Amino acid sequence: MDKVIIVVFDGCAPEYLNKRNAPDLFELARTGGFLKTVKGVIPSVTNVNHACILSGKFPEETKVVGNYYYNPQTKEEGFIEERGFMKAPTVIQAYRNAGKKTAFLTVKGKVLGVYGDGTDIAVNAQDPDRQIIEQLGLPMPPAIEDSTSTKWIMQAALACIEKENPDFIYCTTNDYVFHHYAPGTPEADEQVRYVNEYIRKIHDANPELRIYLTADHGMNQKTALINFQNMADNAGLKLYCLPPLKDRYVANHIYQECGIMYIYLDEGQRAEEFLAFAESVPEIERILTKEDAAQEFKLPEDAIGDYVMLLKKDYGFGEFDGKRIEVKDVRTHGSLYEREVPLFAVNPQFPESSYQYSKDIVGNMMK
Repeated sequence: MDKVIIVVFDGCAPEYLNKRNAPDLFELARTGGFLKTVKGVIPSVTNVNHACILSGKFPEETKVVGNYYYNPQTKEEGFIEERGFMKAPTVIQAYRNAGKKTAFLTVKGKVLGVYGDGTDIAVNAQDPDRQIIEQLGLPMPPAIEDSTSTKWIMQAALACIEKENPDFIYCTTNDYVFHHYAPGTPEADEQVRYVNEYIRKIHDANPELRIYLTADHGMNQKTALINFQNMADNAGLKLYCLPPLKDRYVANHIYQECGIMYIYLDEGQRAEEFLAFAESVPEIERILTKEDAAQEFKLPEDAIGDYVMLLKKDYGFGEFDGKRIEVKDVRTHGSLYEREVPLFAVNPQFPESSYQYSKDIVGNMMK
């Protein structure tokens, strides 16, 4: 098995990358690989796409459909932050089974908690292990909302290569900055420059290393949010709304804002009544049955409620008092409009045409 590093640049829509802020990425792509736009999976949220990137499978096989879960039979709900939810084997486990050394480096602790099974070296910026930090010769990490957390985790990846020489590395950042700053802003450009700088250093440290960089989802500015749960409650509908994006990182998601929603109808709630109401909400672009959503997006039919709703590009579902609010500073994801992500490769295993989804990095490796 070849030596590989996959960097997941959390929330990096293709528009964030350009020759000015990522000159090394563009040059390395020109001389030894490629840089293109591919698709992530729907919902375009963190947990779902990490599961697919790590396994090379669609959600119908990973069984991960969000950052949050709800059981309509027991009414149990909660954040997905630990092992047991991911049902597909990962590339980390494949390397481990082959007797190879692996490393998993993440800013957000939950990513390691859900997907880190089988890794030899675990670096968690949110809950750092001092022994590992010292072993790699690193300073203690900054707060995960600090803009320099991206630089720190990339520095950790380079240190891991130089000191531990693992066969496979999975490294992921935090999307705090991209949630707050649009492409072309100094703050966003700084994030890209950090990654550009360390990808060059990683390549120079091992020119034969297969390097892949992608994102778990894109990011878009929203102009207004709707609280569909409140709207439905006020209309007398009996249902539960689950935004797949919902997580503990409220600094990233002040209103738990999301471009997609799973709808669970309570027993006795007529579907026709729900549909008539939902179709009257102008911000909603598509309403799919669970069967149609599962078929179109390759989702597990038994884990996405009774209906899946998608909003128009400029809108998000949110949790707040009231029904609708206008917003100026909300950048978020979850819908079809945040599905496109960059894919950069140096020394790729297969031709550029073999990569249409971010999950194809591992999907091709596991063939």
